[in-house]
Amino acid sequence: MDAQGRGQADGIDPADQWVFDPKTGSYELRLDPSEPSGPSSGSPSGHPSPGSGRSNPPSGTSPARRVPGPAKPSTPRGKGKPLPEQRGGGRRGAKAAAATGRRKPKPKKSAKKKVLLWTGGTLAFLLVGGSVTAYLLYDHFNNNIDKVDVGVSNEAVPDGPVNILVIGTDKRSGKGNEGYGDKDSVGHADTTLLFHVSEDRTNATVISIPRDMITDIPQCTAKKDGQTKTIPGSKNVRFNESLGQDERDPGCTWRTVEQVTGLKVSHFMMADFNAVKEMSSAVGGVEVCLAKDINDKDSHLKLPKGRHRVEGEQALAFVRTRHSVGFGGDLSRIELQQQFLSSMIREMKSSDTLSNPGKLYHLADAATKSLTVDTGIGSVSKLTALAKELSKVNIKNITFTTLPVRDNPADGKTHKTVIVDPAKADPLLAMVRDDVSLTEVKRKEQAAKDKEKEAKKEQDAKQAALLKGPKAEPAKVRVKVFNGSVKMGAAQETVVWMQNSQGMVRAGNGGNAPGGKKVAKTTLEFAPNQADQARRLAEAMGLPADALKQGDKDAAPLAEMTLVLGADFKGAGVPVTPPKAPKKAPEGIQKIEADDKNICAK
Repeated sequence: MDAQGRGQADGIDPADQWVFDPKTGSYELRLDPSEPSGPSSGSPSGHPSPGSGRSNPPSGTSPARRVPGPAKPSTPRGKGKPLPEQRGGGRRGAKAAAATGRRKPKPKKSAKKKVLLWTGGTLAFLLVGGSVTAYLLYDHFNNNIDKVDVGVSNEAVPDGPVNILVIGTDKRSGKGNEGYGDKDSVGHADTTLLFHVSEDRTNATVISIPRDMITDIPQCTAKKDGQTKTIPGSKNVRFNESLGQDERDPGCTWRTVEQVTGLKVSHFMMADFNAVKEMSSAVGGVEVCLAKDINDKDSHLKLPKGRHRVEGEQALAFVRTRHSVGFGGDLSRIELQQQFLSSMIREMKSSDTLSNPGKLYHLADAATKSLTVDTGIGSVSKLTALAKELSKVNIKNITFTTLPVRDNPADGKTHKTVIVDPAKADPLLAMVRDDVSLTEVKRKEQAAKDKEKEAKKEQDAKQAALLKGPKAEPAKVRVKVFNGSVKMGAAQETVVWMQNSQGMVRAGNGGNAPGGKKVAKTTLEFAPNQADQARRLAEAMGLPADALKQGDKDAAPLAEMTLVLGADFKGAGVPVTPPKAPKKAPEGIQKIEADDKNICAK
């Protein structure tokens, strides 16, 4: 990339910002390339040591940031352009300064020439499944990133769990991609993964969503040329039509995934064919394994069985292969892709990518050029903040799985499409929503946490005891219902349900909660001599034990209990506490753990 290339603002060459320090034997990253060079203290004569390039910065200038690395880093552009020490410009400047005995005045720093050192980055993982711990990102990388306004504005790093929707399109745009199948494709959701990171950042689950899954696509809006267009929903169509078809944008896929999984999407990232090609080459290739020879005329992959390192066009062919593996369909290809992504994670964690300035530059450049994101993470700084947060997940605690599906009965014997298998999908998605790790990692609790947990357990036991015992007849339940929820008319709705459906004819509407305040949780206050009434009401409404608040003194014979509906109230007749998510994954679901190195495509 020359100084006039894309992202090379102000004619600054990235290689010019690496300066050799003869005292440490390491290269330093100079934040302001315009800082003058002075005589080096590493040589008795005051001249730079041979091969050192530029000398140390003179007194009074900002110190360069030291980045440990090899004695000679690769050129960031990979085009053979000489580094500073090879050009000799720094040596001439040092000689001139030594001859005059004067130093040039320190120039003002330009904010446009600042460099970001991304530690703990995971951008590559979000694009093609890799997780990295360091990136060298320049400000001009912002220009590489395309953004789409999907009508949702989330913080870059949201509180609680994070759900990143990763979309790989089948659009054939980009150099060398015209020959792949349907060159006129508008770009459907060919590969879709929902990357879920737990609230405590200890584990992650990546759910692949089959492109040929039959589902309903909800109505959505898309912005184009400053105009907002409403796109009608579709019934019983392939999931991949949620993008591209009828001018749907990633926001339509976003809403479809939320509808299918019940998980709220935080951000989306979309990549094209070049992401796989460029990023696999940037890390020096990705190791894959085949249990049999493959010669696929459609993907153009030709490899004998065994382990191989693939990159570029061959890597793309690997993740596109489906007719020569498994059952020859999309589900078999998904498992192939998951093997590739898991290997990509390990490659980035273990290779010299993180300590090689040239590889870091190429990786970041390839990533951002292949990237389209929502406006919430539409800059390098926002992506950096998100990646630092997500990089806390240990590779051993990342699991890939596929949304459980079964053959679509409507296809007869052709088996062209699939539909969701609720028996397996529902418990799996419940686990993800409840942050239960599929890796089943056991974490040791600290002594203080154990003690706190034990105390809470004892308190919970006391509360649970309140639910045990005789229950009053429904007609004897006296309760005044107050609305502290966000739902208008909730108190009256509940009273009608109690009287007509539960036989609690003495239930009454108390109006809004005291002070008109909204409360988080539903509570039931009662006296000791009303405990049997409280148990009957708790059973009918599905109240948890901690919702019961028993007083110390008995109430008058005709006194009413007090029920305050909170934000957890979902509707009359709907249990306040839903069934708990299972603690173990359903038998028979497909899953691949990112740390498993013994996976070979069959």
